[in-house]
Amino acid sequence: MNKSRWLPLAVFAALAVLLASGVWLSRNPDREKLPSPLIGKPAPHFSLPVLHEAGRLMSTQDLRGAPYLLNVWGSWCPACRDEHPVLTRFAETKRVRVVGFNWKDEHADALRWLEEFGNPYFVVVADYEGKAAIDWGIYGAPETFLVDAQGVVRWKFVGPLTDKVIRDELIPQLDRLGPAPRGQAR
Repeated sequence: MNKSRWLPLAVFAALAVLLASGVWLSRNPDREKLPSPLIGKPAPHFSLPVLHEAGRLMSTQDLRGAPYLLNVWGSWCPACRDEHPVLTRFAETKRVRVVGFNWKDEHADALRWLEEFGNPYFVVVADYEGKAAIDWGIYGAPETFLVDAQGVVRWKFVGPLTDKVIRDELIPQLDRLGPAPRGQAR
């Protein structure tokens, strides 16, 4: 029997398996839960303008010393609008500093959006061109990262935060970081 006759069939079968797994991944609702390669590694460096203070830059180094939640948002993002009341309620608890990462937005649009919906952020940095977002592996908004006091990424969530995500995922991550220093929000 000629073995080369079966080669095209084997190649076809292998391609069919690859395509089927790709279709499954694209329909799998847990695909957002794929672990970020940043977990357990130092947060990528950025030095970005502060949205509300012309001429001031803020870097990841400036944020070290206490944990922070980096929330990626844009005025153009419908899911960010859904997430915003949940994020605002959480920020009011002062469990951790919430840092806004305004992504690929117009300055005036971002300011207007915060004026309309409220500003729950400790500070908002603006990545107007989206270059810093590449290092963070950001591919959509909203996305949220928890960074510890030493600047190590401990958790990432893709999609809008919900009360359930905060209760079941974020709070346990914050609890693992230990208590906040006295008189200071984490």
